[in-house]
Parts: sequence; structure tokens; C-alpha cells
Amino acid sequence: MEQTYENLEVDFPGDGIARITLNRPERLNALTYGLVEDLHSALDGIDSDHGIRAVIITGAGRGFCAGLDLTGFGRIPGTEDFGEQQQGMAVQQYIAELVHHMRDIRQPIIAGVNGAAAGGGFAIACASDVRYCSSSSKFGTAFVRLGISGCDIGVSWLLPRLIGASRAWELMLTGRVIDSEEANRIGLVSDVVADDELAATCLSVAQEIARNSPFGVWMTKEVMWSNLEIPSLRAGIDLENRTQILAAGTEDSKKAMTSFLGNQDVTWKNR
Repeated sequence: MEQTYENLEVDFPGDGIARITLNRPERLNALTYGLVEDLHSALDGIDSDHGIRAVIITGAGRGFCAGLDLTGFGRIPGTEDFGEQQQGMAVQQYIAELVHHMRDIRQPIIAGVNGAAAGGGFAIACASDVRYCSSSSKFGTAFVRLGISGCDIGVSWLLPRLIGASRAWELMLTGRVIDSEEANRIGLVSDVVADDELAATCLSVAQEIARNSPFGVWMTKEVMWSNLEIPSLRAGIDLENRTQILAAGTEDSKKAMTSFLGNQDVTWKNR
């Protein structure tokens, strides 16, 4: 995957690891059409590169992402003749589609939250599969303070499933900002680390994921997300059963079983 972007950087800090850095530090990486377009494009490129096994998303400078750029997001191409509300809906859907896109790529996404994660930035953190944050990080669901609904960019669906409905309602209705300590206490993040240790921590977790079977990780991510939407235990277990038998029939799984019994390392071939 070789491509340059105007509003973000993609590098590869480890074997099989891609890192997306939102790169508008002068605006705390606030969302514009260009940044969201670049992020959609980068996710497409990563998903199609089967050598990439895990993804890290973080922000350049002092913040992760401050949400929508209030000085102007820009227009979605082709909507120039739309009315104001129609243009607004096109923008809303384009940003919100990031949540589906992040869920749909095969590779797990680790959010390395440095500094502020507010509004759309908070949504990107919630839509990631794993979250770590620096001690200076802060999180805010500030939509309601802007005169709009607190239910935005998937947060009203994601946040109750991450931290429980009672806590999610309180945060969304007050719009208050929480610090890294509270984010850790309520289970929003897996851990808090020193600011200068965040990058290394995220890389270490990504490498740990990448040591596992490509198909096993893909199916784990897919089934876990699907089971957040499935209405019954029976349906969830049925999905698990079929996926488990599917995965057990792969060459990698058969080799791994033999290697495990012989206490040997496995070279995954994704076959």
C-alpha cells in the first residue's frame, strides 16, 4: 500500500502494522471533507492489503481529533445544487459512514488517543476495536452543547455497548468532558499510559494481534461486531458455531493444531 494523503499520514511502524495519523495539527485534526475522504481512502487501501494485520489510528500534535471543523467542513461533490438541509444530510452521512467502514475492514483497529477526542473524534475512538489513551487525553460527547442531539456518528449505539447505558446517557445528556482516569475507570479504554509511551503501547498490542492467525483475527472481529447486533444468545451461538467450523477447516488451523501439540511456532499463510 503506497499512497500519500494531504490530511493524514500512513506509515508502517512494524511488520504487518499500518498506522494512520490524522494530520491537521493546527486544527487539532478537526474533520473536513478532505480529511474524511482521505480516511475512507486509507481504510480501503488497508483492507485490500492482506499483508497488513492490524491498524493504529492516532492524531498528530496535541490532539486526537477535535470533531467537526467549525470553520467549515466543505461540500460533498455533486451536492452543490442541493438545499441547505440536503447538503447537511449528505455531509452527515459521509462522516457517519466512517463507523461502518471501520467496522467492515478485516483488520482490528487500535485507537491511540492522544489529547482531545471530541465530537467526531470521540466517535472514531468509539468505533475502533481497541482503545488506549495518554494520561493527558480528554473525551467529550459535546454535541448537545452545540444545540444538536447527542446522538451522532454512531455514538448513541456504540457508547452504551462500551460502558453501559446508564453511564452513556449521563455523558451524552450532560455533554461533559471526562479525563483519562475516568475513561479508564468506566471501561472506555483498555488502559492509560504516559504520553510518551502511547505509541509504543499501541504498537505492542498491534504486534500481539498480528502474531495470531489472519483468518482467526478477521473472523473474531467480524463475529464480535455481529453479536453486538444479534438479538438472542441462540442466534449468537449459531453464528459462532458456523464460523468456528469454517475456521477449523483451514490449512492454517490444521497446521496450528499440530504445531501447538509439538510446541512449535506457526508461519501463517492465510490459507
